[in-house]
Amino acid sequence: MAILWSKTVSWNWRVSIFIFWFLDAVSGQIRYSIPEEMRKGLFVGDVAKDLGLDINRLVSGRARLVIDGNNQYVALNKNKGHLVVNERMDREKLCAKKSPCSFSLEIILEDPLELFSITIEIQDINDHAPAFSKKEINLEITESTPTGTVFLLDSAADPDVGKNSLQSYSLQPTDNFVLKQHSRADGSKYTEMVLQSVLDREKKSEHTLILTAVDGGDPQRSGTVKIHITVIDANDNAPIFTESLYKVSVLESAVKGTVIAKVSAIDVDQGHNGNVTYSFTHTEEGSPPIFHIDPHTGEVKLTGAIDYETTQSYEINLQGKDYGGLTGASKLIIELLDVNDNSPTISMTSYSGKISEDSPLGTVVALMSVHDLDTGKNGQVRLTLDENLPFKIKTSLRNYYTLVTDKTLDREKVSSYNITLTATDDGIPALSSKKTVVLDVTDVNDNAPAFSQSVYSTQIIENNSPGVDVLQIQATDPDIGQNARISYFIIDGEVNGNPVSTYFSIGAENGVIHSVRSLDYEQLREFKVLVKAQDGGSPPLSSNTTVIIYVQDQNDNAPQVLYPVQTGGSLVAEMVPRSADVGYLVTKVVAVDVDSGQNAWLSYKLQKATDRALFEVGLQNGEIRTIRQVTDKDVVKQRLTVVVEDNGQPSRSATVNVNVAVADSFPEVLSEFTDFTHDKEYNDNLTFYLVLALAVVSFLFITCLVVIISVKIYRWRQSRVLYHSSLPVIPYYPPRYSDTLGTGTLQHVYNYEVCRTTDSRKSDCKFGGAGSQNILIMDPSSTGTMQRIQSEKNILDEPDSPLEVSLNIHYNHDQDAVDQ
Repeated sequence: MAILWSKTVSWNWRVSIFIFWFLDAVSGQIRYSIPEEMRKGLFVGDVAKDLGLDINRLVSGRARLVIDGNNQYVALNKNKGHLVVNERMDREKLCAKKSPCSFSLEIILEDPLELFSITIEIQDINDHAPAFSKKEINLEITESTPTGTVFLLDSAADPDVGKNSLQSYSLQPTDNFVLKQHSRADGSKYTEMVLQSVLDREKKSEHTLILTAVDGGDPQRSGTVKIHITVIDANDNAPIFTESLYKVSVLESAVKGTVIAKVSAIDVDQGHNGNVTYSFTHTEEGSPPIFHIDPHTGEVKLTGAIDYETTQSYEINLQGKDYGGLTGASKLIIELLDVNDNSPTISMTSYSGKISEDSPLGTVVALMSVHDLDTGKNGQVRLTLDENLPFKIKTSLRNYYTLVTDKTLDREKVSSYNITLTATDDGIPALSSKKTVVLDVTDVNDNAPAFSQSVYSTQIIENNSPGVDVLQIQATDPDIGQNARISYFIIDGEVNGNPVSTYFSIGAENGVIHSVRSLDYEQLREFKVLVKAQDGGSPPLSSNTTVIIYVQDQNDNAPQVLYPVQTGGSLVAEMVPRSADVGYLVTKVVAVDVDSGQNAWLSYKLQKATDRALFEVGLQNGEIRTIRQVTDKDVVKQRLTVVVEDNGQPSRSATVNVNVAVADSFPEVLSEFTDFTHDKEYNDNLTFYLVLALAVVSFLFITCLVVIISVKIYRWRQSRVLYHSSLPVIPYYPPRYSDTLGTGTLQHVYNYEVCRTTDSRKSDCKFGGAGSQNILIMDPSSTGTMQRIQSEKNILDEPDSPLEVSLNIHYNHDQDAVDQ
């Protein structure tokens, strides 16, 4: 019974569906008709409705399309049961001039196996305009040419078919020529130009005409070519072919250079006017020439490849032209004969490559299709299977075959089969092709995954980026296939009240543990994660392991100063009495670092100071001590900037400002600190002191030169006196300070020297600033000290300077020793 449906869709074309149902088989055939050049995704037909299938049947049966060739022009939407366009279809590329143009495909359903055939006809649209192979046609016509003479013109090529193909020609102007149009057996049009009035070269030697070819599409398309006619004299007889139609046959296996036919034309003129040259007048634009005609002998030779499966015949227009420009026309029809030159091809339409060993007899292993491009007996194919295999082949619908089990399978005896399929056609000689497939017999799930270790441990640095890999663990399963496919899961637990999954995740396929978020060593230092490996068997088997993750500390916290407390609203200052001796403990900077290890080791450095020669900071303990005797010349307001730095890589630091008041009484401090300068005043004072220090250093350098010269002269004059006296006339100034406390961790620019007297043993330590010029000199032979103080005046010019006092002390002490 045949039923015809017609549907009208929104794209203004009609889709025709032909369904043929066969009562004796579970199969059907549908025919759809669609226009070419449809966009991808457009609706072709409701397959489910037209076949009477339920949507669930398409999904459960794993419905799929099988299309001959490599192009997947349509696709099946299983969720809707619709057939939609998958690729743009060019009818001219697919079928050339063949009409109607169609291709077939099959819909295959499994469990149980069902096969439905669908034919899709592609309708032509007017997407090509007629085109001539030449931009200009040049003709030479003698003036003696009689009226009614026919000139065969080059035809225009239009790859469209039907009404969209070439329909008619027109010629402008028509003063001397008219057109006659003709149709070939295949429906194509060609035209002849007929002379309707005698040409007169003396009046007009050249004529220019426009030949227009139009198709019947909507909208209508056209192509033009210019005809240039040159009028010549003398020759008044056109060549005449010996036959109006030449017809030959040739095998498709003919080699290039084979002579296909020989044509000839007779011209009754004599001399050059009777010599005829031959040519083809109908060639398709853009395609390489398949045949060639010798212009002098009329032999037609094969120059290209011919294939019966592509084109069965060729129709060629012949032209014979004499030297006077007169032409004669004929036609050559070349029919191709099929030979068995295509081997059958085997396609595995449905094949998984695996089968369970407990599969019953008759289980479908594979669905195959066999194709042969040849026709007749050359295209009839038989499919066979090697013997001694527990399988057999059953014939299905239209060149489809199924491979089913014929005996019981036993994986313990044979775990896989190499199956060789042979397809042989009935041609002479027969051609065949083979295809070998491997079929694995699967096992049951009887082994659980196993880890190589019961406990894994790894480390990760804190402040990691989310998603970083922590560790990869792997479990092995001796089973095969799905039974050996292992998936990894984290068994959720709690860490500090939070699920473990908020900290870590694991790749289900590769077992790579990832950190979900950034970790903080100061919050959690260790994680215990329970991981489960589960195979894909039915029922699944699993095993567990423990992963311990240690968090490593990173220097991510800067030191925090606890004392002195920095307040923005009030001023806090440490008081130092003017009687404070060397090493007096002013205050202590207290800082902490929440990191651990060497990241928490802190060192203290003096960065800025109102008077760097007065204070120093303990490298390890942060104690601020005086490094010289406080004098009345020291300013009351002192401001120190201390840098606290940890030992991390890279290191982090914090700064603290310490205000120090050099005074003996609180009222003095209060009066001075009521207008304690801000940073701007501090910087102004610091600039002033730097300029002043530069001037003093320059002055001292010149003074030292004068003193050294004077001392040399004095020692030369008083050599005996000075020899008996132990007075140190020239004090020693060390180039750098040295650390007597044993720390030795500051850079050279912060090194200092401490010289103690016999009564300087206190709990205080003395710290020095960078580049200080203050030196404390001690004479171990006496209790007197000599101290060099930074001053704007020359110490040798001051009668009461510490240098003179020290010299007097030394002298008196030595004199007393002499008297005794």
